Amino acid sequence: MDLLRSEPMQLVQLIIPIETAHRRITYLGDLGLFQFKDLNAEKSPFQRTYATQIKRCGEMARKLCFFKEQMTKAGLSPSTRSVARVDFNLDDLEVKFAEFEAELLEIKANSEKLQCAYSELVEYKLVLQKAGEFFYSAQNKAAAWQREVEAHHICEGSIDSPLLLEQEISIDPSKQVKLGSISGLVPREKSMAFERIIFRVTRGKVFLKQALVEDCVVDPVLGEKIQKNVFVIFFSGERVKNKILKICDAFGANRYPFIDDLGKQYQMITEVSGRLLELKTNTDAGLLHQINLLQTIGYEFQQGSHLVKREKSIYHTLNMLSFDVTKKCLVAEGWCPVFATDQEFFSCIQHALKQATFDSNSPIGAIF
Repeated sequence: MDLLRSEPMQLVQLIIPIETAHRRITYLGDLGLFQFKDLNAEKSPFQRTYATQIKRCGEMARKLCFFKEQMTKAGLSPSTRSVARVDFNLDDLEVKFAEFEAELLEIKANSEKLQCAYSELVEYKLVLQKAGEFFYSAQNKAAAWQREVEAHHICEGSIDSPLLLEQEISIDPSKQVKLGSISGLVPREKSMAFERIIFRVTRGKVFLKQALVEDCVVDPVLGEKIQKNVFVIFFSGERVKNKILKICDAFGANRYPFIDDLGKQYQMITEVSGRLLELKTNTDAGLLHQINLLQTIGYEFQQGSHLVKREKSIYHTLNMLSFDVTKKCLVAEGWCPVFATDQEFFSCIQHALKQATFDSNSPIGAIF
């Protein structure tokens, strides 16, 4: 039963100068033979002396969680290799973490902008290709139909044929209706409802053409891969155009400008392809820089995390101490094993307190 019994304990009191309190509590914590009593139980955490320091440690712990999250997303983990141990203090670590966080946030923001621009250009290229096929097919059909009409009139050879042909050609240009067009991409799961709504709202006074996109497309707004369709809508009138624009916004359809000139279409496709290549290069360079930065953080992550946890524990312990009458010393009470104060074993606690006094270059020791 001796294994289940506690060591003989005793209640002791410490009086520690404020300027060396941090180091003394650190040494006692490393020793692990002193359990402090909370002498400020009536105070809330925000009313205690070292609440500001604990808040700083909490902010640094938040940054460590952010670093770990970014490393997990990049497929990295904190390095466990043996590196030269560097003794950071809390101020140096706080400055370094702030620099790391600011740089990571800047890289992340730039990467999101580049990815959004890249996704928009990919969609624009798809619109140019698919809608260009619509126009090219329509022009070929119109040219074939025109040749067929001309051949029909020539073969008939009647007297009325030239008069009818002349009547068809001599149409008043002012009475010709000019059609406008809107093109873009719409999520495939919404494409059927999108087409029906447009048909009903415009009362069938539009012509809508859709084409499937074989591969999933990264949406510039959502940042997710979605199956989409390219659409082209031909309409007449400003009121109809406004209705179509509102429906596009309601269905999350991304609109892109389109030129019906085939020569300009090929030129735009070439320009967009060049910009896509440039954005891809910049994105890869930013990703490489981010990975290098995360690896640098990973080398110091374990040591920094240990320091933050230790400092937070130290300040939590300091908040359990009370001030004496002069406000120059801290008074601590707690439990420790009897053997830790036994002079025959050179009093472990006394030795830790003397070592802290020597390392602090303080002329005033602690009263135990």
